[in-house]
Amino acid sequence: MKKLIAGAVLLGASSVAFAQPGCGVGAMIWEGQSGIAPHVLAATTNGTFGNQTFGMTTGTLGCQTNEAVQSMAMYMDSNIDKVARDMSRGSGENLDTLAVLLGVDEADRDSFRQVLQDNFATIFPSSDTTSGEAVEAIVALLEKNESLSKYVAA
Repeated sequence: MKKLIAGAVLLGASSVAFAQPGCGVGAMIWEGQSGIAPHVLAATTNGTFGNQTFGMTTGTLGCQTNEAVQSMAMYMDSNIDKVARDMSRGSGENLDTLAVLLGVDEADRDSFRQVLQDNFATIFPSSDTTSGEAVEAIVALLEKNESLSKYVAA
C-alpha cells in the first residue's frame, strides 16, 4: 500500500513539472482552491487526460497561447525525434524550423538554439517525453529568457 501511495505522489509530482497553472480541465475543476494538494490534483487530471496540451495547442480550456506556439506544437507532434536529435546537438534543420515557426529573428537564433541545447535534459527528461510535454517545457524556458520571451507571449 505504501508503494502505491508513493507511486501516486511521484506521478502527481512529475505532472506538476509540466502544469501551467490555471490551464486545462484540472485547473477548472480545482479552481479557487489553494495549496499543494489541489495543484497536484489539477496537474494529475490534466496529465491523465492530456487536455492541457490540447488546450495549449488550441488556446482553449483556459490556456493562453499564440499561433506560433500552436504551429510549433503541431510540428513537434510529427517530428519529435528529429527535433530532439537536433536540439541535443544545438543545430539542424528541425531546430531551425522551430525557430522559423516561432518567428525567432535571425539575430536571436543562436541564443534560441543555445537555450534549447543547454536545457535539453529539462525539455526531454526521459525517452518517454511526449511532444506536448516538450512544447510546454520549451515555452516555459523561453518565457524566462529576457530576449526570447517575446516569441511565446500570448
